[in-house]
Amino acid sequence: MNTQADLIAALIDLHRGLDRQGPGAADFSRSILGLVPPLPPRPRIADLGCGSGAGALLLAEHFRSEVRAVDLSAVFIDELKARAIRAGLGHLIIPIRADMAALDWPPASIDLLWSEGAAYNLGFERALRLWRPLLSSGGVAVISEMSWFADDAPEPARAFWRTAYPTMGDERLNAAMARGAGYRTLTTRRLPSDAWWRNYYGPLRERMRRVDVTPAMQAVIRETEEEMALFARFSDCYGYTFYVLQPADV
Repeated sequence: MNTQADLIAALIDLHRGLDRQGPGAADFSRSILGLVPPLPPRPRIADLGCGSGAGALLLAEHFRSEVRAVDLSAVFIDELKARAIRAGLGHLIIPIRADMAALDWPPASIDLLWSEGAAYNLGFERALRLWRPLLSSGGVAVISEMSWFADDAPEPARAFWRTAYPTMGDERLNAAMARGAGYRTLTTRRLPSDAWWRNYYGPLRERMRRVDVTPAMQAVIRETEEEMALFARFSDCYGYTFYVLQPADV
């Protein structure tokens, strides 16, 4: 029988060596940065749940400022370190292996808080509340979250995500959670479905062909294939929404 630890280890191994550990696209991220209000010349930046660093490296290059890149996985932190050096950005990346729910940073110490596809590990509302004190006055949080796009999503999609992510909400609910946690929503943008296939599912499918298939890996692959099949059918009903947020008292 697969333990939770076995499944997590298999999931990490499946994503080892990939550019991204979740859906995303550099050009889309840059377009989001174009919507962010002006920040200080050298903003204090954090990428929470950074994985192997696709977002952290983009932020460091864009702002030419240090990025605190936080992830609990030693595998991904090591990959991030190597990638940063290869990209000539090692001096700007501060890799931190830590629990993003237990950061002991001072209040108001971050000007741009970035988190792609990671808040669900804590639950969106909990992540919003935990991270709110870190933001400076006038700071910005860019957090992507799995969101329902339609009230009448087909039952196969609802059933899958009811098990995989029971607290997944629609965009209205997520915006209301942000208000309740002390933010105002500046804008939202949905990640295009082609970014899922081009930058995540495609490479992930190729990786599946190369991994050693242990019982735990077999279970992870089976669930991932089901997720892909559902997204191919129902991507108009759900996906990642990027919430661009600012403290409500600004």
